[in-house]
Amino acid sequence: MNLVEKAGLAALHRLDPERAHDLSIRALSSGLVPLPGTPVTSDRLRTSLAGLDLPNPVGLAAGYDKNARAVAPLMRAGFGFIELGAATPRPQPGNPQPRLFRLTKDRAIINRFGFNNEGAQVIASRMARRPAGIPVGLNIGANKDSSDRAADFAAVVDIAGASADFLTVNVSSPNTERLRDLQGADALAALLRGVLQARDRLAQRRPVFLKIAPDLSDGEIADIAAVASECRVDGIIATNTTLSRNNLSAPQAAQVGGLSGKPLFHRSTIVLAKLYQATSGAIPLIGVGGIASADDAWEKIRAGASAVQIYSALIYQGFSLVTQIAKGLDKRLRIEGTTLAELRGSGAADWSQR
Repeated sequence: MNLVEKAGLAALHRLDPERAHDLSIRALSSGLVPLPGTPVTSDRLRTSLAGLDLPNPVGLAAGYDKNARAVAPLMRAGFGFIELGAATPRPQPGNPQPRLFRLTKDRAIINRFGFNNEGAQVIASRMARRPAGIPVGLNIGANKDSSDRAADFAAVVDIAGASADFLTVNVSSPNTERLRDLQGADALAALLRGVLQARDRLAQRRPVFLKIAPDLSDGEIADIAAVASECRVDGIIATNTTLSRNNLSAPQAAQVGGLSGKPLFHRSTIVLAKLYQATSGAIPLIGVGGIASADDAWEKIRAGASAVQIYSALIYQGFSLVTQIAKGLDKRLRIEGTTLAELRGSGAADWSQR
């Protein structure tokens, strides 16, 4: 992290978290944030994820740029791929403010945004204008007041699917009431069938990923693996934020919402490893939750991930972290004489037993 980035982060951290978030998006859109321009890549880092060619396996998780306001700058921030959204069929304001909290002592974040976004049509139009480059995906959700939430997911695919390189079905946000109920086997299978039928109506096929929660029992993980295999989803993102509040010290720890950041790393990696075993490594997995270094990304890949995503750590370490993680992975792969493919899942048994 250079002095300019350090000063910028310090200034943002003096502001209300949501205001700081919005200002960071504006700064990116205005070209005020120094960016590398091209992602770190090498023969060791280049990989394929569900048919998508990635220059490196380090992605941006959904939730940062909800409305696709800074797509082009984010494509130049060093990521191998990025995910925007979540988008719902109709615009909605989300939950009342305040709804974003920094837990600085814990290197964590709590949010209860509730899918605030400008709607799938607006987001799709912005995505369609992006330049060529790395894959850009869209996280899709349901409106809070919808009478048929499963239909909402398919509706977003109909509206915005053609403008995205991949689509992520988000049934794991804790901030929309009863949304996580859709992770049950029967409900999930019906929802995915509708989404996949909508995807198949697109002129070009788009990979469909499923994003799951970390707060799942072993039986629920097995059920999700079975449904994902049966429905032939293209990948699973593990995991979203957690409702757990174990071992936190920051005064904001009692806030309602989903917790992300460093405290999530252990549990999300265990879920990832168990999912890798439950799917026998046959479905590409994206590891998310608490990644703040190249070593963290390495462990996610050992647990079964084909690629990783980061978000919360950027709030504390800035966008230079993206290049730092990619370079760190490349160096360690070279030193240890291995490949991403050989590393993937090599530590799943170790992590699943923790």
